[in-house]
Amino acid sequence: MSHHLPSEGQRVKDEDSAHVFHSWSAQQVIDPLPVASAEGVRFTDHQGTTYLDFASGLVHANLGYQHPKMVEAIQQAAAEMCTLAPGFAYESRSTAARLIADKAPDGMEMVFFTNGGAEATENAIRMARLHTGRHRILATYRSYHGATAGALAMTGDPRRWPSEPGMPGVTHFWGPYPYRSPFHSASPEEERVRALQHVRDVLMVEGPHTVAAIILEPVVGTNGILVPPEGYLAGVRAICDEFGIMLIADEVMAGFGRCGEWFAVDRWGVAPDLITFAKGVNSGYVPLGGVVMSTPIADTFAERPYPGGLTYSGHPLACASAVASIRIFEEEGLVQRARDLGTDLIGPALAEIAERHPSVGEVRGLGVFWAVELVRDQETREPLVPYNAAGPAARPMADFAAACKSRGLWPFVHFNRTHVVPPLVISDEDLREGLEILDEALTVADQAI
Repeated sequence: MSHHLPSEGQRVKDEDSAHVFHSWSAQQVIDPLPVASAEGVRFTDHQGTTYLDFASGLVHANLGYQHPKMVEAIQQAAAEMCTLAPGFAYESRSTAARLIADKAPDGMEMVFFTNGGAEATENAIRMARLHTGRHRILATYRSYHGATAGALAMTGDPRRWPSEPGMPGVTHFWGPYPYRSPFHSASPEEERVRALQHVRDVLMVEGPHTVAAIILEPVVGTNGILVPPEGYLAGVRAICDEFGIMLIADEVMAGFGRCGEWFAVDRWGVAPDLITFAKGVNSGYVPLGGVVMSTPIADTFAERPYPGGLTYSGHPLACASAVASIRIFEEEGLVQRARDLGTDLIGPALAEIAERHPSVGEVRGLGVFWAVELVRDQETREPLVPYNAAGPAARPMADFAAACKSRGLWPFVHFNRTHVVPPLVISDEDLREGLEILDEALTVADQAI
């Protein structure tokens, strides 16, 4: 096919360099790969080289690429109604909202649609502030909530720094991270107790009466795939109830099967007041995100207008793709499939890999959501590269990523970690192939110690 010709790839690359401004990048430094096609769990460049995608794009392509039922649903929706103003009621949006609410915890029946995750967190905090009449938001360090102004202010990693000062009223606190405990804990149970006490201490000095919401990722995504100790989320829920604070679960990355649950909070039986979603709701086939809200928050705006909106809120094509996605999840049993892959294949395989490599400090995760943390010394736990490393300091991780790509595996690398986050539709055979390549590439990390 002509679009796989190297000459076409060079043309695409030249036009990209001339006209496309890339996010999070120094434009003259990056070298984006020109991709010609994508299907299933792989994508192919114009040279004909195919990569097994262990990153699911940006951990969004839960259904992989070009799922035929998704493509068909979007084509059918486009033939019927490509667009409509959000003030009308229409089938694709009504059905999508009902299906999403059905998957959310009990008592969460209303959905506000956005175009993505950042807009979802922006609107969730606005709803919490208007509902409570309070202004302060508590958010964790080692978090990411999006790149719009409010979402970035809540973000707890270095992507926030260049945009400060940002939206006022955000206070950051430490979440649990047993491997690198900010509380010097010796066990997950001790981490839970100390992390919850830390939340109370922050509330004490900030004034709980000023706090509208605590926002957190139930399982932290880009910043480490940090699975909370048992009882932590329930403990935060109890603290919120005690002080009248709204609990916002940012499920943009963790939701829709990624953790082996429809929503990650389901694993611990915790019901937030607001859930933000995007990515896996329709695998990014058409931009879509949203907020699921509890009945009390929805009732706040029963007769009082909600002062926010988006031209493309609940876009017909996006909602049609969400309906198709949820039905595919159900038909193919993908939530249970993700849970089983984590328990039966990914977890055991990564444990074996860790035994073979001195550069592996810890593996952790659940479902199809795993991290391999790389270190220079397993005893001291010194990271393979420094926190937020760039340039020569980040070379060991860059070399590891290059070793993966040279073998046909596209990894997700962040700081001193590689994440194992392939599409949920991956076969056992493809998953084992990717893990074998990861195993081989880790010899490069071992050599950097």
